[in-house]
Amino acid sequence: MNIYSCVINIEINDKGGYKMEAVARRKFILEGLDCANCATKIEKKVNEINGVSSATVNFSTKTLLIEVNKDKNVDNILKEMETVVKRIEPDVDVIEDTKAQKAGHDKIKNEKAMYKDEILKISIGGILFIASFFFKSDLTIQFILCFISYIIVGGEVLLNAGRNILRGQVFDENFLMTVATIGAFAIKQFPEGAAVMLFYSIGELLQDMAVNSSRKSIADLMDIRPDYANIKLNGEIKRVSPEEVKLDDIIIVKPGEKIPLDGIIIDGKSMVDTSALTGEPVPRQVNIGNEVLGGFINNNGLLTIQVSREFQDTTVSKILDLVQNSSSKKAPTENFITKFARYYTPVVVFAALFLAIIPPIVLAGSFQEWIYRSLVFLVISCPCALVVSIPLGFFGGIGVASKNGILIKGGNYLEALNDVDTVVFDKTGTLTKGVFKVTEIETENEIDKESLLKYAAYAESFSNHPISSSIIEAYGNEIDKDKVESYDEISGLGVRAIVDKKEVLAGNSKLMKKYNIKYNRSFAEGTIVYVALDGVYSGCIVISDEIKEDSKKAIDELKSLGVKRSVMLTGDSRVVGISVASTLGIDEVFPELLPDQKVEKIEDLEKQKSPKGKLLFIGDGINDAPSLARADIGVAMGGLGSDAAIEAADIVLMTDEPSKLADSINIAKRTKKIVWQNIIFALSVKFAVLILGAFGIATMWEAVFADVGVTLIAVLNAMRVNIY
Repeated sequence: MNIYSCVINIEINDKGGYKMEAVARRKFILEGLDCANCATKIEKKVNEINGVSSATVNFSTKTLLIEVNKDKNVDNILKEMETVVKRIEPDVDVIEDTKAQKAGHDKIKNEKAMYKDEILKISIGGILFIASFFFKSDLTIQFILCFISYIIVGGEVLLNAGRNILRGQVFDENFLMTVATIGAFAIKQFPEGAAVMLFYSIGELLQDMAVNSSRKSIADLMDIRPDYANIKLNGEIKRVSPEEVKLDDIIIVKPGEKIPLDGIIIDGKSMVDTSALTGEPVPRQVNIGNEVLGGFINNNGLLTIQVSREFQDTTVSKILDLVQNSSSKKAPTENFITKFARYYTPVVVFAALFLAIIPPIVLAGSFQEWIYRSLVFLVISCPCALVVSIPLGFFGGIGVASKNGILIKGGNYLEALNDVDTVVFDKTGTLTKGVFKVTEIETENEIDKESLLKYAAYAESFSNHPISSSIIEAYGNEIDKDKVESYDEISGLGVRAIVDKKEVLAGNSKLMKKYNIKYNRSFAEGTIVYVALDGVYSGCIVISDEIKEDSKKAIDELKSLGVKRSVMLTGDSRVVGISVASTLGIDEVFPELLPDQKVEKIEDLEKQKSPKGKLLFIGDGINDAPSLARADIGVAMGGLGSDAAIEAADIVLMTDEPSKLADSINIAKRTKKIVWQNIIFALSVKFAVLILGAFGIATMWEAVFADVGVTLIAVLNAMRVNIY
């Protein structure tokens, strides 16, 4: 078998040492997986296989993601994994598929056909069940009609229960329903035995349809994967799979088609719809030389594109992979439900056994009466309502966030957004546009402005920093780099260069202090670049950066959502920092910070937050990588096409709009609300019916509702997450 992907796990011990472990990562589709409780069992058992680093079953997408230590026999481990799956769910097919997103989506679309046979069986069984009511006086005929109805509707449940018992799997819904219904027949409650199986089957069918509808909604949200590419070969256009296209190949994208891969336009112009990746419905104009990304939709023009990334490296592939694999980082609520379900069913089953044996001996009443009450317990004891709806809720929340241009890498980060009480902003490129312009030049010691700007431009000519670019742009002339004899970029301070035999220092006030140069501090609003020639202060260049249009809106919305403290960290001067913070309504600002000082400041702020609160840092995802890693939640800004941003952060905002942060918290709060509605509703109904059943008030009819009815309602409620 081919390795799907390879990653390195680094484990740091308490003495500061580390161990690197190479793992092979494989993805499988579990085709036919319709039991959420079984999905939990598969995940648990596969994780117990020797050599498996981690295994995560995503019930929402029917996928199994497994990481295997490469120093083990990978093929043997995968064979054992398949054996485990087949032992728990014999009818599930394990399909290795590196195209899991598309394959899973196509299979979801085709699942309607499988419902026809089930509807036919339920219809025939239902007619026979109704007919049995006309023979109340003749128990023999009533038994025959109910029994035939029972076998037609529940035959598969009985067979599955028998197979599972032989494999030592007792506490699943097939076994519980079999015992409960056979028990009803044994105490001559023929109509109830048949009715429970009939309504259980109806409920299961409706539940499967609702789950698949939810899966389809999630798949539709993430349906950004291109289906084909028009490749230009020897003057001819050929339609191929995006995976077949190589680097530097030429592809043609017609109006209305989805751009299949990242690339550079070499001919044509058009308006493109970027909403699939960014969530923004406003079309964007692209021309020759512009970069376009796979997943964009070409609206009107014919585009010829030179491919810049192969499909597995494209932005759309990374997005799909992140969202599909987000289930590997489960929210605390999901972990709680998984543990709860593990103990809930055995406890209720043993309670049913106790109820059937002890009360008839100790208290009044017949064995038949108490056995009936215990059967009610068995029907209620499956925790499907929780183990189905909770993962669907979180995965739906992540899906709808992606549709809005917000990548959330796991349910744990989605849930953590609910507890954010401190938001720390980087300034440049986050709250401001990061587009710098020279607005003022101040000179001293008999040098003119043009000469000062020239020396500064030459000194900055080897730097890629936006401030350097703005100085070079303001200079406007061609730079002969041969005149720059030496160049030294001093991190966090500025640059030192020899230009035309003169030593040029260009940077912030700390650079002047480092070289003991006496300078006159400027109080102009903007970023100040001080310039010294041959150790003598010669003046400064003032550079301004424009605040983004929705930065103020973002701060206001965050405060309305309960964020208690907003902080801005910047390497800019105190004057600039205070001015921006004051304009936006930010609570605190810490200016003139180096990258390592930003991390220290975040550590200080971490100590000051509330015990349950989370600190969120939002930056550009490249320069701020250490700060992103140190915060409870790291958010990268403007990740469109930025590999570094997607890798560095826990959450990526695909556009340059800080207001998307408020949107992500709104989605998190909505998801949490729906998840807890399901938890409270399911547990309340189940416990209420358990108590009523113990006192002989609730019958099997109520028990069926407490099982499949509650599950159906919870799944339908979870589907509301997809509407935002």
